Amino acid sequence: MSQSVSCNSCAYYEDHVANSTKVAEHAGLCRFNPPVTQPEPNARGLWPVVTSSDWCGHFSGARG
Repeated sequence: MSQSVSCNSCAYYEDHVANSTKVAEHAGLCRFNPPVTQPEPNARGLWPVVTSSDWCGHFSGARG
């Protein structure tokens, strides 16, 4: 997949450390869908972690 349509170029990609203290290289969060709930009742939802070179069918290059 071309870098021009990868997560790094997507309006829904947030390039920062989140969800855990373990940092994956070139990782960020996909903000297209809401956080995914966890099985424990007191756990918070987590955003999907993606790499900057990942891609999907929801790509949007328009940044607001």
